[in-house]
Amino acid sequence: MVSRKKKPSKHTRPVSDRPLLGGHQTRESRSDGDWMVRHVSGSAAGKAYRCPGCDQTILPATPHVVVWPETPSLLAAIGGGQSLDERRHWHKACWQRHR
Repeated sequence: MVSRKKKPSKHTRPVSDRPLLGGHQTRESRSDGDWMVRHVSGSAAGKAYRCPGCDQTILPATPHVVVWPETPSLLAAIGGGQSLDERRHWHKACWQRHR
């Protein structure tokens, strides 16, 4: 019998090892800090999310952005989360209005 190595969970892999699916990533500076913003195309959006800007559902197949702080919070840094728990999915218009 052939032994196969199990692929590590995406939740335990470092952020730098996670692929960018369906979009490009930029850095944006706002009044509340520096943010990493990943633009997700509709074809790559396969789940529903709750937008923190309008508290409405972002439906699957809807283009949107995923946003997280460039510098993780102290709790995320201590926990090794590297901002994974701080990622939020926003409607593009809601993110543009957020200052």
